Amino acid sequence: MLGTLIRKEFQNSVFSFRFVVIFALLLVVVPVTLFILTGDYVKKVDEFSFRRAGLEDYLRNFAHFNRLGGVVQPSQPPLPAQALVRGISSGANLEDFDDDPLPVMFPLIDLVFIVAIFLSLAALILSYDAVSGEKEDGTLKLMLANGVPRHRILLGKVIGGTATLLVPFLVSLLVGLIGVIVHPRVAWSGADWGALGLILAGAVAYVAFFHILGVFISSRHTSSSASIVTSLSVWVLLVLVVPNLSPFLASRLSPVPSRIKMSREVSRLTDVERDALGNQLQKERLAALAKEYPVLAQPPLSEAETKARVEKDPAYRAAIEARRREVSAAWDEANKIQGAKADALEAEQRKKEEAQTRLARALSMVSPLSDFTYWATDLTSTGLLNQGSFARQTDAWYLIYGDYSRAKIAALQKKDPATDWWNTAVDVSDMPRFQYREESLATRFKAGLWPIGVLLAMAVAAFGAAYLSFIRTDPR
Repeated sequence: MLGTLIRKEFQNSVFSFRFVVIFALLLVVVPVTLFILTGDYVKKVDEFSFRRAGLEDYLRNFAHFNRLGGVVQPSQPPLPAQALVRGISSGANLEDFDDDPLPVMFPLIDLVFIVAIFLSLAALILSYDAVSGEKEDGTLKLMLANGVPRHRILLGKVIGGTATLLVPFLVSLLVGLIGVIVHPRVAWSGADWGALGLILAGAVAYVAFFHILGVFISSRHTSSSASIVTSLSVWVLLVLVVPNLSPFLASRLSPVPSRIKMSREVSRLTDVERDALGNQLQKERLAALAKEYPVLAQPPLSEAETKARVEKDPAYRAAIEARRREVSAAWDEANKIQGAKADALEAEQRKKEEAQTRLARALSMVSPLSDFTYWATDLTSTGLLNQGSFARQTDAWYLIYGDYSRAKIAALQKKDPATDWWNTAVDVSDMPRFQYREESLATRFKAGLWPIGVLLAMAVAAFGAAYLSFIRTDPR
């Protein structure tokens, strides 16, 4: 009997005008979206390769340590999954805005947008009259008069209605994926396909929630016109209001100082105040050193004269090397002192920002849209999980780069103490390069368990509410 009810619900929906419009839209929107995103991904790959080639050319010809740290900033390569999900990595770029403002003003949609916005709205459009419509037609009273259990009627509506919407979505997605599969520049791994499968499982739960919600709202109304108004109002609240309101509420409940103000204070500590401290320490150290090496009190020579005298006079060489050590020690001490102040300031700022982000995330998870978005973006390495992973990899690389730069400068100064190697172009072909490592699928899946768990719990709660409401529904 349940199978018959599911087929009835499926057939009623398939032969409706609503289904035809939804199917036609999906058959156009999904393949076109994947085609555009695939082209955008290939473009980003080319741009990334171009930037990397330019960086390597700079390192071969112009690299000096005074500017090198700002030039070799780690960057994440485009990921194949971005042919489906854009995520955080697709944020607006000022260079893109200067080149063409329209992509910034009207960003590309992706698979998450299609599921979260289009399918949720379509689920309510298909289900808003699931109960109220049958009340109006008299079919609900007829089924109950023939002894059909209410719980089976409800299950038939939920399963049949959800399947009605998932079939056209999966067909359109398959059509769009053909273009991704055959594209020679897009190479998906097994983990990428696994992530897609898990995203689809989340999409089933997401669509089922909204279809159940529509059935519940329909069972609470006697007319379909009232049901559709309530359904759309609830959709606006859950899909549009809650996710956008949660950061605002979090900023009020857990305030964070302005990052611009903090950045200015860090710049003052590591620039103006550091220079003043470094010059003071250098002056003190050199004054003490001049007593041991009186030659250093003489007027400074040019770089060429210094090199010539160093080669001929061992005592002068020893004095220059001692001076270099004291100057380096003075600035190392200044950097350490001021760096510790800046680190403490940034750590406190980061702690407050992370607390605010956690609160905003928790508040936003009241919305099923947020839950599905977290699930999909974490699985495709385009969400908050990847953002944190990339930040940790960047911090680890900068430690390696710092060790390399200090060792390189020390070796060069030992060989030629008279040259300012901090501002002189050097060969850094042996410099360690940043290599991005994507989190494993198991790690991404584990990170998404909480939001998908909340989404499933919401679907179960919605079904429970729909069941309690439906068994009390007056079929007249």
